[in-house]
Amino acid sequence: MSKKIMVLLSIVELGKGKKLIKELNNVKVKVNFQIVGFGTAPTEMMDIFGLGTNDKDIVISLGAERDIRDMMAKFGEVFQSHSKYGGLMIILDVSAASRVLSEILNFNSNQNTEKEALNMQNEHHNNLIVISINEGYSEDVMHVARKAGATGGTVIKGRFADFEQFAEFGDNKADEEREMLLILAPSKVSKQIMEDVNSEFGLTSQANGIIFALPTEKAFKI
Repeated sequence: MSKKIMVLLSIVELGKGKKLIKELNNVKVKVNFQIVGFGTAPTEMMDIFGLGTNDKDIVISLGAERDIRDMMAKFGEVFQSHSKYGGLMIILDVSAASRVLSEILNFNSNQNTEKEALNMQNEHHNNLIVISINEGYSEDVMHVARKAGATGGTVIKGRFADFEQFAEFGDNKADEEREMLLILAPSKVSKQIMEDVNSEFGLTSQANGIIFALPTEKAFKI
């Protein structure tokens, strides 16, 4: 019996994270972390469309593979059309986790037969591009990413842990205060986005960018 764990990364409208977590708990996805980020749409655009705020609730969830797949098989029932979250849910693989965490998540997991399992192996051919840069560079990075094919992104404010290792790289300084830009992009344009961003905002630039990508199993609007 598989004890694999999967991750859900949900980016939704501000204030809707708590409601999403409640629904996830109802389908046995019970380990959830919530943080606040903000979208990359220009403020003027938000005003024109009457969207008010660009802030986002970001929910990171851990669940047993069969619970995640079961949730996806019943997606229409679980996330009713009248309870839209104005956001995106991305499913990611977990390559390793502690034995205790795996046991806890799988202890009360739904028991699915093999034929009920939903095959989600990167069917949308998307990557989650993660770009960590010095504070204040996210708009410039997003501008370059858009020209390479990105349609949007979400920014999370953070700090360097173990800052001393990256305090100085070549002639440029890394800031302790950082911004992390998350961009969901089709695989066919991901390489170009990463190359263009790295060319202008990589580790040897003033932005001191760290760039990597994760393949997604599935991505969809919620």
